[in-house]
Amino acid sequence: MVATTKRLLSLSTALLFASTTLSFADAPAELVAAAKKEGALTTIALPHDWCGYGDIIAGFKAKYGLTVNELNPDAGSKDEVEAIKANKDNKGPQAPDVIDVGLSFGPDAKAAGLTQPYKVSTWDSIPAELKDADGHWYGDYYGVMSLEVNTDIVKNVPKDWADLLKPEYANSVALAGDPRASNQAILAVQAAGASTGAKPGAAAAEAGLKYFADLNKAGNFVPVIGKSGTLAQGATPIIINWDYNALTGRDTLKGNPPVEVVVPTTGVLAGVYVQAISAYAPHPNAAKLWMEYLYSDEGQVGYLKGYCHPSRFQDLVKNNKVPKEVLDKLPPAAAYEKAFFPTLDEQAAAKEVITKGWDKVVGANVK
Repeated sequence: MVATTKRLLSLSTALLFASTTLSFADAPAELVAAAKKEGALTTIALPHDWCGYGDIIAGFKAKYGLTVNELNPDAGSKDEVEAIKANKDNKGPQAPDVIDVGLSFGPDAKAAGLTQPYKVSTWDSIPAELKDADGHWYGDYYGVMSLEVNTDIVKNVPKDWADLLKPEYANSVALAGDPRASNQAILAVQAAGASTGAKPGAAAAEAGLKYFADLNKAGNFVPVIGKSGTLAQGATPIIINWDYNALTGRDTLKGNPPVEVVVPTTGVLAGVYVQAISAYAPHPNAAKLWMEYLYSDEGQVGYLKGYCHPSRFQDLVKNNKVPKEVLDKLPPAAAYEKAFFPTLDEQAAAKEVITKGWDKVVGANVK
């Protein structure tokens, strides 16, 4: 996966010559008809300001005329999997058809029999290392862990993880999720640990727990889930979250307050999220049509507009499908040169250590 990342990043200059004209392949007519007969799709954990999902959902509804029932936009990956488990026998509006979860949660859901296989029409252009061979899950986008900083309050902007431990950042630093359940927060803890030189996996997780224990002991950690609102109000003037969420938050605030997004100089952890269809989906055809849309040129460019690098990025570039104006809004490729992708085994080991050790080692009840 690291090799794939390097290939994707090296294409940044090629993007400068990309066309501004997009052409979108249509989903199979039989699938469209079957989905329209079902009439609805139920999603979960898709905030409109996350990865461009607001516009993506609107585009899907406009294109196919289906109703989209959106459950708990602030749910974490574990919550999404639990929602499938809790609604196995429920065909009502609380049963999700699809999930968008951190990479480590995809294989776990498959192993538990919670997903069903489906290979989208663009399957071959999704890198092999970003998908389950049987089609139970496939990567949709990736980003890197970053620092979102309210510069009205924080005058000396931190540049790396070690900076956050300084006294000047008292009562300032928050995570964007609960590390006992949120994939984003779990990976943030591992990233902090990796910045100390610890190897990805259990070692980085243990180092990350110690780091947050020190941050909490110093009085710098705020046990509140950071969002644009808490950032703007000053309750959490520094939020550790995905670069695409931070950049979207910056745009949403429109300079009030001014926000700087920093990719740390060490511990540049990149994380892949994956899509999967519930084995118990009440609207299986609508779920498949949603996947077709997400992995079409239109859906993948939608992720890019939300500052996320989609899994078909390389194929889009090769075929000149990325508008130049989209490229111009993305961070420079140099910021991602030190990015590393924890493997599935490393993520699983880290998740085990962090979810079970957070309360004992850090002792901060994030909510």
